[in-house]
Amino acid sequence: MTTAIPGAARRVPDHIHRRRWAILGTLLLALLVVVLDNSILNVAMKTIATPAPVGLGATQSDLEWAINSYTLVFAGLLFTSGLLGDRFGRKKALLGGMLVFGVGSLLSALATGPGQLIAFRAVMGLGGAFVMPATLAIIMNVFERAEQPKAIGIWAGAVGLAIAIGPITGGLLIEHFWWGSVFLINVPIVAVALVAMFLMVPDSRDPNPGRLDPIGVVLSIIGLVALIYGIIKGGDLASVTATQAWVPGLIGILALVAFVLHERRTEHPALNVGWFRNRVFSTSVTVVGLVFFALMGVSFFGVFYTQSVRGYSALQSGALMLPLACAQLVFAPRARLVVDKIGVRATCAGGMALIAVAFLGYLLLGQHTPIWVLEVIGFVMGAGMAHVMPPVTVAIMGSLPREKAGAGSAINNTFRQVGGSLGVAVLGAVLSTVYRNGISDKLPPQARGKAGESLEATLGFIQQAKPKADGLIQPAYDSFLHAMHVVAGLSAGITLLGALLAWFFLPARMAGPGGALEPAGTVERVGAAGAVPSAKG
Repeated sequence: MTTAIPGAARRVPDHIHRRRWAILGTLLLALLVVVLDNSILNVAMKTIATPAPVGLGATQSDLEWAINSYTLVFAGLLFTSGLLGDRFGRKKALLGGMLVFGVGSLLSALATGPGQLIAFRAVMGLGGAFVMPATLAIIMNVFERAEQPKAIGIWAGAVGLAIAIGPITGGLLIEHFWWGSVFLINVPIVAVALVAMFLMVPDSRDPNPGRLDPIGVVLSIIGLVALIYGIIKGGDLASVTATQAWVPGLIGILALVAFVLHERRTEHPALNVGWFRNRVFSTSVTVVGLVFFALMGVSFFGVFYTQSVRGYSALQSGALMLPLACAQLVFAPRARLVVDKIGVRATCAGGMALIAVAFLGYLLLGQHTPIWVLEVIGFVMGAGMAHVMPPVTVAIMGSLPREKAGAGSAINNTFRQVGGSLGVAVLGAVLSTVYRNGISDKLPPQARGKAGESLEATLGFIQQAKPKADGLIQPAYDSFLHAMHVVAGLSAGITLLGALLAWFFLPARMAGPGGALEPAGTVERVGAAGAVPSAKG
């Protein structure tokens, strides 16, 4: 018979509890390689946009799809991957995902055109979809509730480390090797991680998993892909009323509506819509989506500002991101201490406000602004992120029972990735449209199509038409800076909306140290079926 144990009793088996920090270190290696790849890609985008043989001659739309093909597959399969991990074992999902991610990295490095790169990035997204939910779910199953805020803070701080390492590593690789090396670097890291995970990470699973929901998964993928394709197409054509833009967008919206209706009616939904009745859970995932919507859209143009407008190399551009990354690395593991002092509501709303201030700081950036201004902006933004992501992640995961950790982690990552993907698509389309409107009438009529698509395309046209087109350089810079300011202003407004949601809908305090939240109706029991990680692995 299972007996309830007082709160001081340990639920995690002793042999796993003793090596919990080593397990966390191994999981961070998986997190590192997935986040590292995306931060490396940001630095490499300018090189990939360069015509062959230096790059692939990718257009701005190609670059957006190189990001979105990963995030769409990732987000579309997170529901299924979380459920598979809960059903068959999170360690198996982690190992399988890492292997697929490594293969996708190798194929991306060997791509011979933008289309291949987009396809192989989708393979990487497939692997990442199984890795990310598994890492957070395993953390929730090897740490006691009281230590989870600290572990999640370290998990979030590792993102800052990856952001710091990624651009610098990417810059070094771009300067000394070909563009594909930014993907090839993942392969040895994946090999080391696979060995460490096999030896160190315990397996865990949900004792009562529901059936899979293939209809829901298909509807979510169709909806997201169609919606974002329409947004990107609208940016390319500088018209949201064009048939190629609004028809896919409408199909996407209808598919997403059908997805929600299906999830409400099916007995075994991929997404348990009932979780969103929990105000803390729904507010937290919305805040995650909003902040990454704004952040990824601005990150997309940041590399073009530092490299194309300011003339910094890929390595220098990567180094300029150090303040943002270091702020996250320093503050994220300590965010729980701020939560203990002022509460979840004030911490998250204050962090969102800092991010909004950083976005407004982009309005100060011009062609010759002292570069330390950008560094201060980055530090403020990183500090804000560090005080938002750990507490909302704890709130999301703590709102659900442990046995649903894989599904909960999938929801957390889905909102983050979908928010980021939509940010790149929507804000990228705004950037493209505003830039095109600013430069189009200054270009020769025959060049307004391709040359007006982006700053990089205009500079390429100027290079080919020298010296007759030299007078277009300054108008191109001015148009880009204006577009950048518009997008930064929109991002600030979106982030302030997130701050208001956090202030009005998150609780002032949560039960437990660091804002840990016990899910309602659950009792910690030793010996309950599936309640503890198995001893395998």
